[in-house]
Amino acid sequence: MTDHFDDFSPRFANPGENSALRAASRRNPRNLPCPTCHAPNVLTPADHALGYQCDSCADRAEGISGYGEY
Repeated sequence: MTDHFDDFSPRFANPGENSALRAASRRNPRNLPCPTCHAPNVLTPADHALGYQCDSCADRAEGISGYGEY
């Protein structure tokens, strides 16, 4: 039986999890800082092009992590 997330695994860093970040690869390295918290090496060029922030900041902004917005 095939999991429906199998189709997404090459594209997403954590398929089936609460993250939209893209998978890192040789052509798409995780080498860019988060634009919100400035943590180093958390985004790929694909993430940056889509205007994403790191998972921790995204969770805070969405009220998921219990920290709320800041």
